[in-house]
Amino acid sequence: MNAPQRTPPSSAAYRGRFAPSPTGPLHAGSLLAAFGSWLMARHAGGQWLVRVEDIDPPREAPGAADAQLRTLAAFGLLPDAPVLRQSTRGAAYRAALDRLLTQGDAFLCHCSRSDHADAGGVHRACVPGASRPDPAVRLRVPDGTVIAFDDGLQGRVEQDVSREVGDFVLRRADGLWAYQLAVVVDDQAQGISEIVRGADLLDSTPRQILLQRRLGLPTPGYAHLPLVLGEDGRKLSKSLAALPIDDDAPLPALRRAWRALGQREQALAAAGDVAGALLSSRRHFDPARIPRTREIRIDPA
Repeated sequence: MNAPQRTPPSSAAYRGRFAPSPTGPLHAGSLLAAFGSWLMARHAGGQWLVRVEDIDPPREAPGAADAQLRTLAAFGLLPDAPVLRQSTRGAAYRAALDRLLTQGDAFLCHCSRSDHADAGGVHRACVPGASRPDPAVRLRVPDGTVIAFDDGLQGRVEQDVSREVGDFVLRRADGLWAYQLAVVVDDQAQGISEIVRGADLLDSTPRQILLQRRLGLPTPGYAHLPLVLGEDGRKLSKSLAALPIDDDAPLPALRRAWRALGQREQALAAAGDVAGALLSSRRHFDPARIPRTREIRIDPA
């Protein structure tokens, strides 16, 4: 099941996006993803959108979504269309799920997490006789389901979804929508042609491509930026170094993100404010300079 060849979108067709989860304030790693996706969209002469992925209330911090949007505005990263909030999109997810169920591509699952602990959580078949009042819904992933695609930064990626992931969840047992289904439905609804995001989501991409095919949706291009690690070597969102970026002094953080993206430091040296820095960044941005690695370390201070 190899990915078909894609034709790069024209400038008019290019649509990128930044889609944070409101679990806390934006930090240096999330700024890198936002700035990187914005730069790629502007370099292509296309549009840049923002989506709030607020479908997991137990993990969300009160007020975080609005705080994240204020931070983006303070950094001059303003979307070209109204912000989409996933919490308003239940009907669209239900329609997609019903289609998959009708097609036989999805099924009710009464298993608990512990039922597949010995298999590392990989679901290949339901436990006989398992029954619960709140079953999850999973995508059926037949044996030998291999997805391959060419990432714009990380190169060729191939994953045996059946062996490494298994039948994956579309709607959770608690009734909440799973990320994989929601992101696929919303990328299509927003007309996203190119997805530029952090490399922590690289392993999710084959699942999303598989879902796109089952739903008859186009597959966007993908480019996964290096994941930012703190000085302790941990993912920044889980590191003690993951301090919020300062909305009142955005220029230093913008310059650090610019350097982390491999760009020439002197291009922003003379900028006296955010508007000037963004203007200069659009003039001097070179996608070929972005590190082709999955991880980088930067000092977020």
